[in-house]
Amino acid sequence: MKIAKEVISHYPPQYKKAAVIPVLDLAQRQNKGWTSISTMNYVAKLLDLPPMRVYEVATFYTMFNREPIGDHFVQVCTTTPCMLRNAYNILDTVKEHLGIGVGETTKDGKFTLVEVECQGACSNAPMLVVGDDFYEDLTPESTKKILDAFAKGQKPKPGPQSGRHTSENSAGLTSLTSKPYGPGEHCTPEFS
Repeated sequence: MKIAKEVISHYPPQYKKAAVIPVLDLAQRQNKGWTSISTMNYVAKLLDLPPMRVYEVATFYTMFNREPIGDHFVQVCTTTPCMLRNAYNILDTVKEHLGIGVGETTKDGKFTLVEVECQGACSNAPMLVVGDDFYEDLTPESTKKILDAFAKGQKPKPGPQSGRHTSENSAGLTSLTSKPYGPGEHCTPEFS
């Protein structure tokens, strides 16, 4: 409640309904990753909104899960940049390795798998998200290692799995390889 009140305080009192997405996200995190009807009703009451307004938000945005999920929520991106870099191989690897299909949860409740649209890490495709962490530059082998680490209760290091530090060109530096010229670089001597 303390965090919810802090979030609500960022909005003018007459517009506290604008806090519906961050408060609903907070409630979902507190409710083990999913948004139940009672959670939505509580948020509606907290924000003085008709419950239907909260239901509309929770059913429109894919960030809100309407059913319980596993301990590790695996979201595999298959949008064009990831697809072009073999995202469907990654999705198939996850399905085979965990023994579940898209939209399913493992019998032990540890993993839920979904296929998602762009997660915004296109330059490091293919990628997947587990919880709030991005795992990028995936291969079937690195994907299995990530899943195995989570299954053992470990948290693998997020980010590129290829050895890159961020999203630098995997082929190495290809531009800005020499000193850039600046003002006065190509002026005649009298203007230097």
